[in-house]
Amino acid sequence: MLISEFAKTAGLSVDTVRFYIDKGLLAPKRSARGGSRPYQIFSDSDLTAARMIRLQQSLGYSLAEIAALNKEYRNGARSDARTADVLRKQIGRLEAKRQSIDNALAFLSAKLQWVEAGKPSDAPHLDDFNCQ
Repeated sequence: MLISEFAKTAGLSVDTVRFYIDKGLLAPKRSARGGSRPYQIFSDSDLTAARMIRLQQSLGYSLAEIAALNKEYRNGARSDARTADVLRKQIGRLEAKRQSIDNALAFLSAKLQWVEAGKPSDAPHLDDFNCQ
């Protein structure tokens, strides 16, 4: 596939695909065709990689983390122990984020109840909800 077809199939913009290539997240093959700039030819494995990048982003990984993990994987540094370590670390980060979101939701709910009750007393205080 060429870049425009690849982007459409992957559900990404062409600019995003180019960004991923610049960051080393995708490495399509280059063809001699195309004049001064060779075409970039994408395969099904590139499509899988793009989908994995999107999945990893949705799981809270930064692009720098994704690039480092992908580099490790491509260099053969994959083991069950390493995978478990990476997963445990991300689970911990997401649990902390969930706690922060839960605290913010509790504050917003208390504030809503206070407003809907006609502001009968002091407003709920953000500090009481451990919001960060």
